[in-house]
Amino acid sequence: MSEVNNQSRRRLLKMLSGAPVLPLASFGSLGLLTACGGDDDDDEDTGTPVTPPPVVTFTSAAFTSMAAPNLSDPAKMATTLVESAMELTFSDGSKETMTLAYKPFFITGDLVPDGNGGTMLSGGYYDINNKPIIDTSVPGSARQFFSNCPDGMSMLALENANVPGITGKPVFVVVQFEYNDHDLAGNSTYGQLPSPIGVLTLDQDQATGNLTLVKYHNVDTSSVHGLWITCGASLSPWNTHLSSEEYEPDAAAITSTTRTDAAALSVKKSFAAFSQRVYNDPAIAKPYHYGHMPEITVQPDGTGKVVKHYCMGRISHELVEVMPDNQTVLMGDDYTNGGLFMFVADRPKDLSSGHLYVARYAPGLSLDVNAAGAGIQWIKMGHATSAQIEALANTLVTSDIMDVRVVDPVDASFTKVFSDGVANWVKLVPGMEQAAAFLETHRYADLLGASMAFTKMEGTTVNAKDKIAYSALANIQASMIQGDKTWRASANIALPKVVKAGGILAHTLAGSQVDTTGGAIGSEWVPTSSKMLLLGEDIAADALGNTANPDNIASPDNIKFSEKLRTLFIGEDSGNHVNNFLWAYNVDTKALSRILSTPAGAEATGLQAVDEINGWTYITANFQHAGDWGAIHNVVKPVLDPLIKANYKDGFGAAVGYMTAVSLEKKTTAA
Repeated sequence: MSEVNNQSRRRLLKMLSGAPVLPLASFGSLGLLTACGGDDDDDEDTGTPVTPPPVVTFTSAAFTSMAAPNLSDPAKMATTLVESAMELTFSDGSKETMTLAYKPFFITGDLVPDGNGGTMLSGGYYDINNKPIIDTSVPGSARQFFSNCPDGMSMLALENANVPGITGKPVFVVVQFEYNDHDLAGNSTYGQLPSPIGVLTLDQDQATGNLTLVKYHNVDTSSVHGLWITCGASLSPWNTHLSSEEYEPDAAAITSTTRTDAAALSVKKSFAAFSQRVYNDPAIAKPYHYGHMPEITVQPDGTGKVVKHYCMGRISHELVEVMPDNQTVLMGDDYTNGGLFMFVADRPKDLSSGHLYVARYAPGLSLDVNAAGAGIQWIKMGHATSAQIEALANTLVTSDIMDVRVVDPVDASFTKVFSDGVANWVKLVPGMEQAAAFLETHRYADLLGASMAFTKMEGTTVNAKDKIAYSALANIQASMIQGDKTWRASANIALPKVVKAGGILAHTLAGSQVDTTGGAIGSEWVPTSSKMLLLGEDIAADALGNTANPDNIASPDNIKFSEKLRTLFIGEDSGNHVNNFLWAYNVDTKALSRILSTPAGAEATGLQAVDEINGWTYITANFQHAGDWGAIHNVVKPVLDPLIKANYKDGFGAAVGYMTAVSLEKKTTAA
């Protein structure tokens, strides 16, 4: 190799060594990354001194937005589409542009390697005895249930990993499956199956960064009573997968011996179906075992172990974010009349005990992204260990904790609250404060005067450098809107209009804070105020059916921040966009770029921004329930429904995967 070419190669590799490099599906003309990890032993010693080039370093990254698909090419609307690019800028002004693409590990329902020479069903459901749960709804067509709703995902590496079949380096992905939405006969199965979690062992090619599935392991969750509607997820700073249990089952309705209203009977019926499929008995499952925080620890052999933390509040857990102190956890609450919750663990990297807090806002929260925002006070709800609360969950029913009525008892000893948009009148049983705080968290937070007014506060993430956290609001409606039947002035959230397209809140973080009793909060990462960062835009339906501006976010759900890319990634769960999108928002330049489109009717899930594993950067992405048609799909459904069914197992399948680069293009130095 000539010295000139070798210098060029060395320079490019040094530039990229600190840059975010996505795995390459193919190399394009440069092929420069094939040299990563290699040496330069083929240099020719000419004896002529060579002046080393100046040191060039990575400075920034930007995404080139893609157009939204439309009916001019229906196939693009019926699949995961990536037509975006990532441009890297270096200190000498030169640029590298990566054209992006999408690569699935599998489509749920595929048979995948089990690591023992056999195969297993990806996304398959199992009961408390780890036996497959069989869909018998269509005579003669019985098969194991599998999910069409993969959701939260965490990618990680272990130093001591040891899995047979790896030729590069092992990388692990934990993926959870939120629910299955229907059986073979078309009946709804939402909330009636225990959510499975899989650990994927992937072989990382060191020349390209590409990942190949070599083992799929289904995590045994029997020790934690099975899992309930696992939605978003995050990777803890100590390398574990923090799951979620969304929409906690209403124990007040399920355990009531007197309620015969239609709402209560529906909840009872659905929970009995869940219990039947988990335990093969409709009466064994206990509602207070669900609505908590599962944590998965990946083992070196590619298996996983689960614990469930019962001391972090029983709320509609979406994805949570652990702050850099390894103790403070900010939690979303996907609920109507929901709140902003915070948990401060007693010890770093250990969520088994700690203090639970809920926010009380001062007036001032606005839809105006230029407004100052609203201050926050923190109400301490209580302290507990996970073991204490699990013991209570084993034995208590709601009437042991509080008296809950759905009809006004006309009794001043009861307090009116709202539970998921429904008026309740509640009275606490004396001495049951701890049980109320951790098992009836929503109702007790309302009793304590928290700002229980948010609607569908979904994902949470942190920008550590700027000490700002972000929360997604999928919809701004109902209890947030002044004058709505579920709104109360005392919550101090009083927005003037509905924005179904939602928005994203930015929370300023600080230390040396106290709670409403004057007690010190043991964290330097406490939200002190919130303001609107991004706001969606509702529109009259366009020609395709969109009811939110397709060039702006709509119903943000999964959000993750990349420190290296200085980018907030935003995945949509929208009934407002015909196709939901994955966006990249640069917090410095304020540029918003569409980087991926899911199949029509699907939700963007599984988002994780992985700044570096063995020198490679990854953006993970799944989708769920493709072809879940609503009124906004009336124009496109006749064309797209057969395409989606052909692509995704008649609507029963969904993709689990990640974004790749398909080519590299080098641009000349700007100066």
